[in-house]
Amino acid sequence: MSRVCQVTGKVPITGNKVSHSNIKTKRRFLPNLQSKRFFLAEEDKWITLKLSTEGIRTINKRGLYSVVKELRANGEKI
Repeated sequence: MSRVCQVTGKVPITGNKVSHSNIKTKRRFLPNLQSKRFFLAEEDKWITLKLSTEGIRTINKRGLYSVVKELRANGEKI
């Protein structure tokens, strides 16, 4: 499965690893993803989402049901 946050859409980005002698080689910066289970009270079931920590904060702020409703409107299967 790819390393993409289901709420924010964060993906790995590329950059340079810089050594002590200032030699630059390519590397990847991965998002801080967590697999988190939530209880969706409106549907009386548990759902598992792959989220970045910013996505978890978004759910805490806006509410789980509104975020899930928006994800389903965008075609995400939950």
